[in-house]
Amino acid sequence: MIPTVVFGLLSALSWGAGDFFGGLATKRAHPFTVVHVAEWVGAAVLVALALLFGEALPTGTTLLWAAGAGLVGAVGLVTLYTALAAGHMGIVAALSAVVSALVPIIVAALTEGLPAPLHMVGFGVGLVAIWLLTSSHDQTVQPRELWLAVIAGLGFGFYFVLIDRTVGDSGVFWNLAFARSLAGVVLLIILLATRRPLFPPRPVLPTNMANGALDAGGNLFFALAAQSGRLDIAAVIASLYPGMTVLLARVVLKERLNRLQTVGAVAALAAVVLIAL
Repeated sequence: MIPTVVFGLLSALSWGAGDFFGGLATKRAHPFTVVHVAEWVGAAVLVALALLFGEALPTGTTLLWAAGAGLVGAVGLVTLYTALAAGHMGIVAALSAVVSALVPIIVAALTEGLPAPLHMVGFGVGLVAIWLLTSSHDQTVQPRELWLAVIAGLGFGFYFVLIDRTVGDSGVFWNLAFARSLAGVVLLIILLATRRPLFPPRPVLPTNMANGALDAGGNLFFALAAQSGRLDIAAVIASLYPGMTVLLARVVLKERLNRLQTVGAVAALAAVVLIAL
C-alpha cells in the first residue's frame, strides 16, 4: 500500500509541475504544437531510461494496450490544453481531474471489487480536494469548455486504466515510450494536415521541453503506482496533481491561494492519510 501511495504522490507532483509548464507554453503556442513537442520529449526520456536500465522489449499484447493509452492520453492533453487556453483554468482543471479519477474508481470496483471502507472515504475526500484546489471566482465558463474538460477527464481516466494493463513483469519504460511515440505520430499528422507549426517559438521551447519531461515522469510514477497496488488508489492519489500546479503558480507567478484552495490542500493531505492507512 505505501509504495502505491508514494509513487502516486510522485506522479501527482510531476504531472502538476508538467501542467504548470504546459499552461505557460500554451499562452504563446498552439495547444496541439505544445502537446506534440511534449510527447516526443517524453518519449525520448523514457527510451533513454529503458536503455539505461537494460529493460527488455515488451510483447505485442502490452504494446496494444500502450497504443490505446497513448491515443486517449493525447486526446486528454489536447482537449485539456485547448480548454485551459480559453482562460478558465480553475473550473476546467477541476472538472477534468475529478472525471479522470472517477473512471478508474469505477473500473477497479468492477474488476477488483470494492476497496476498504476507509479507502472509500479517502477517495471521497480526495475528489473534494481536487475540486477545491482548482477553485476559482470566475464562473463564466462556457458549455464548450465544460465539454472539453469532460472529454479531457475521460481521456486521462482511460489512460490510467489502459496503462494499468501494460504494467507487469514486462517493465514500464518501453511501453510508456511507445504510447507517447504513437501519440506524437498522430499529432504530427494532424499538425501537417492543418498546416500548424510543429514547434513553438524558440523562447517557448525550453518551457515546452520541461513540460514533456515532467509529464513523462508523471506517466512513469503512475505506472509504478499501478504496478504496486490497486488501480483506484494509484489514480486518486495521482489525480491530486492540480495541487502542485496551484503551488507553483503561487511561488512562481505570485498567485494567492484563496480560502477554498487552502481548505483543498488540507483535504488532500487528509485523503492521502486515509488512503495510506
